[in-house]
Amino acid sequence: MTTPAEIITALRELANTKQLDREELVDLLRDGIHAALVKRYGPNVRAEIEVDDLKGTIHTTVLKDVVEDVEDPSSQVALQDAQWEDPEFQVGDVLEEEVPFEAFGRLAVQAAKQRIIQRVREGERARIREEFGPQVSELVSGEVQQIERGRLVIMLNKFREAEAIIPYREQNPREHFHQGDPIRAVLKRLEETPKGPRLILSRADPHFVQALFKLEVPEIQQAIVEIRASAREVASRTKIAVVSRDDSIDPVGACVGMKGSRVQAVVNELGGERIDIVPWSPDPERFAKLALAPARVSRVFSDPESKTIQAIVDEDQLSLAIGRNGQNVRLASELTGWKIDLYSSREWLERGGEGPLFAPLEPEDELVADVLLNELKGMPLDLVETLEATGKKSLRDILDLERDDVLKIEGITGDQADFLMAFLTELTEENVEAEAEAAKEKEEASSEDSEPEATPMAAEAEAGRSSGQGEGGGILRGLRAGGDTGGVMTDEQLRLLGLGMRAGHVVVGTGGVRAALQRGELDLVVVAVDHSPRTADKVVRLARATGVETLEGPPAGQLGRRLGRSSVQSVGVRDRQLTAGILGGRVRKHARRT
Repeated sequence: MTTPAEIITALRELANTKQLDREELVDLLRDGIHAALVKRYGPNVRAEIEVDDLKGTIHTTVLKDVVEDVEDPSSQVALQDAQWEDPEFQVGDVLEEEVPFEAFGRLAVQAAKQRIIQRVREGERARIREEFGPQVSELVSGEVQQIERGRLVIMLNKFREAEAIIPYREQNPREHFHQGDPIRAVLKRLEETPKGPRLILSRADPHFVQALFKLEVPEIQQAIVEIRASAREVASRTKIAVVSRDDSIDPVGACVGMKGSRVQAVVNELGGERIDIVPWSPDPERFAKLALAPARVSRVFSDPESKTIQAIVDEDQLSLAIGRNGQNVRLASELTGWKIDLYSSREWLERGGEGPLFAPLEPEDELVADVLLNELKGMPLDLVETLEATGKKSLRDILDLERDDVLKIEGITGDQADFLMAFLTELTEENVEAEAEAAKEKEEASSEDSEPEATPMAAEAEAGRSSGQGEGGGILRGLRAGGDTGGVMTDEQLRLLGLGMRAGHVVVGTGGVRAALQRGELDLVVVAVDHSPRTADKVVRLARATGVETLEGPPAGQLGRRLGRSSVQSVGVRDRQLTAGILGGRVRKHARRT
């Protein structure tokens, strides 16, 4: 059988491996022996355990109270039994019973082993939290231990027992690692699991770039130079804004290094990702100019209330400022925290030079308020009370509900659900038809002066509107074709729509447009002339019911090509200035959520 000396030697080796000190070792052994005593005597056992790790000896003494009647054998002993040991024992005395180490059975030893293992694991988890809790956003290093379904399992150099992974979404898609490769990453967060804390690492987070610069640039380590902001599209491009606390030190030059040595080391670690380093400025207009580098910005106008910046660039700088697929302006907007609208100098001059780029917006207090249910004519009072009891108090709250959704509302019967769906359909179609009649009268009045030749596209659109396009025919008749142009959208309108797409002010696709309409974010909806009945039902109906301007665009294929897509059924514009530019300076009032 294993002797106490052998057990202490094994625990000493375990302490060295798990980085435990002497006091922790002794407490660990005492806890294990106490678990063994509980297994042998009972849960309330009391004992004195003396461990001498230098001599390799363990002395265990069980303490029991002397009583007349034993209620708990684990902590009490009968007076008669105690007097067998010593006739002088009286009630209230304490019997000390020495337990030799050899007396522990196999089950007791197994219980001690499990308790010791549990304590070791708890200690490891606590040390991982203490060690890595303050190191979030800091750089850690290790090697790839395993690759599991796209994620990398990392064995850290500093703490090999810690579980660390790099999920697939936190990896650079251009990089490929193999088992045993050294790797560096930034600690993104600590995630608690049933097995203990897990370290989530990242090579795709902007903080990874910041940590690499901190490693390469001594001025950042000494807090002379600070990275104030960063924006990144992994595997493509990163922008960082730096500032210096010492006027004699150039923050950009410090990060670039001699002949670009420092920034090149970071670029190599990122697999060739491009990095733009710009000076940070507390002035948002100047900061936006710097953030749009390498493009040269001519003029900048800012609106602090909406945190929007209008930047004007020369014609030859427009594509550079926008970047590939709008990347440069998108990263600049993320870096500054302001929405940046880009315009060419020609557009700016056409709009009046020093004046605002688009027509001035109407005051917010003139926007039409949402209609309350109790103000709707024809809505039964009991149905209104039932809907209001569930928090649905306005037309906007029930406008997009389907029949199945209505039936899920507590207190709604099948007849009430049918009535509500018919009421909403009639309400929206009446509004649409009224607007369609007004548009038709305006078109007939203008046609008396000139009768333009109908194009095949316009004829096809007219045929679709007269036939109703299947479902939602009344809705299709409400579409306005090409604003005030009397036909499909002009090249100028499509060009403005494309600029809005690159600036991030456009939502593309039926699902996205519908969701944005439900959130009250859109000012204009453009629908392809050959749109599907689903688009008519899901987008056009909702847009007209909420008072959002609806414009008929070219066929889906042509509309998609102008926006860099294959085919687009519907497009939503969520910028009132862009809407005013497309519609010739007029924006319809409607309730827009903030």
